[in-house]
Amino acid sequence: MNLRELLRLAWNSILTNRMRSLLTMLGIIIGVAAVIVMVAVSAGTEATIEEQITGLGSNLVFVTSSFSRGGAGGGGVPSGGLTFDDAAAIGDEVSGVSAVVVEQNASQTVEVGAVTLEEVAVLGTTSGFPSVRDVETTDERYFTDVEVDRKTKLAVLGSALAEELFGDEDPIGQTVKVGNTNLTVIGVFTKRGMVSGVDFDARLYTPITVVFQKFTWDPMARFMGERVRVIYVKVQDRETIDHTISQIQLLLAKRHEVTLDSADFTVTTQDDIIETQESATSAFRSLLGWVAGVSLIVGGIGIMNIMMVSVSERTREIGIRQSVGATTNDIRYQFLTEAILLSLFGGAIGVLAGAGGAVLFGAVSDMRTVVMPSSILLAFCSAAAVGVFFGYYPANRAALLDPIEALRHE
Repeated sequence: MNLRELLRLAWNSILTNRMRSLLTMLGIIIGVAAVIVMVAVSAGTEATIEEQITGLGSNLVFVTSSFSRGGAGGGGVPSGGLTFDDAAAIGDEVSGVSAVVVEQNASQTVEVGAVTLEEVAVLGTTSGFPSVRDVETTDERYFTDVEVDRKTKLAVLGSALAEELFGDEDPIGQTVKVGNTNLTVIGVFTKRGMVSGVDFDARLYTPITVVFQKFTWDPMARFMGERVRVIYVKVQDRETIDHTISQIQLLLAKRHEVTLDSADFTVTTQDDIIETQESATSAFRSLLGWVAGVSLIVGGIGIMNIMMVSVSERTREIGIRQSVGATTNDIRYQFLTEAILLSLFGGAIGVLAGAGGAVLFGAVSDMRTVVMPSSILLAFCSAAAVGVFFGYYPANRAALLDPIEALRHE
């Protein structure tokens, strides 16, 4: 029996019992769709995390503080960690560095005339902030190193904050009252939007030394230096990042009088963070895939069950076909082809439902989804494999029926 005849017989059998065939395929449809949707959700999460990390800037090295505590029983004054002076030393003494940025956050009330905004995010930064964070001001003016060192009371506004405070009026040269401190506006950032969950357009930027002095004053800074948790270092050439990291580690170890094994800081890159996140999301994606794969197995069991019923119902038909010359393989292939067609049609419908469901889920929810072509191929091939695996036993049972007993069956 040729393939064309096998397909014709299988197709006619499926059409004869349309509702039963549809219900049989339902398990495969759900399984395939579940695999595609779950992998899409996982891939979307991974892509969002990667975009957030790369959105911080390019060729970045993160130097993070690791605080320890002195004194008996772990009490006393914190020791170790990074200071503002460490950032200056990195910029001055490490080769291949194009910019170094330290940030300090505060929250203050901002006033301009009759306009008062409470809980405005104030970010103290250094002169390299626009370069490191890939942002621009409308007039290309930002704080200089001299202005940072002199604690000059200046402000650069996010585009949304500037509009709230000044409307259509030009804010350049005007004064904003931040807490109890008056700052002169020297620039406005171009629209940047949300990056890593932070609204760049709603913040006020000022020299970090002003924030230290006016908004986050620390009485211990006089003796221990201004503490910072993260220093952002932008490297000129991506190929030299490893060499730059080695220089930073040696410099800070010398400044802090510690060894690299007992360092009170850690140095990582964007690639390190992305790799760590990918490992976590990859494991999560595999788990979701296996959970969804259970639906495919359930669907396969459903196919096997229905095919067993079909064999039982068509026993006399099988006996007649055997009596007119159908071989064991003809019978086996006939029922196996029927099982495979059920799986393939169910898989095709599941692919459409899964891809459409993933897109719809991403559109109506806050979670991003990314439909992965590999998940579509995997789910569809798995559906075909399920049809072969769970369809073989009923097909083999039909093929091994005794022709005499089959003809006697009512």
